[in-house]
Amino acid sequence: MKNIVLTAIVLGILVYVIMAGCSKSSSGNSACVDQPVTTDSSALLSFARINGIAPVKDATGLYYQVLSQGYGSVAPTANSIVSVTYLGTRMDAVVFDSTGTTARNFTLGNLIPGWQIGLPKIRAGGHIQLLVPSSLAYGCVGVTNSKPPIPPNSPIYFDITLVSVQ
Repeated sequence: MKNIVLTAIVLGILVYVIMAGCSKSSSGNSACVDQPVTTDSSALLSFARINGIAPVKDATGLYYQVLSQGYGSVAPTANSIVSVTYLGTRMDAVVFDSTGTTARNFTLGNLIPGWQIGLPKIRAGGHIQLLVPSSLAYGCVGVTNSKPPIPPNSPIYFDITLVSVQ
């Protein structure tokens, strides 16, 4: 009987440790909480005003401006391979990523929610500007391995040309 009770206690502790580890965010910090989309609205609108962007607000909180719709009738979906050129900046206009003129290919469903929401608004050959709230970008985790890094809870901007959709 003593062994059964001891085994039950050890198993209970093991289950607790496993469950506690699973409840943490991907950053390993259980206090990591994404900000509400509305928190970033003033920073995004200020960036748009300074940079001459006339954004439309999507129901998700993403701001965007379609500069060119592109051609064709097929919008990219989560399973689409999108070939894009882009420039990504923080709200302080510091560039954190850019393809230059060389297109890169991605599966749309593997990208940040802001891209998954924004890119289907254009077709191949289209050009869009995305003002992405932090919760639709990299959230409370940020990106530490980019040069420069993207701090946690940072809204970001992308200028994207959708070269092709497969």
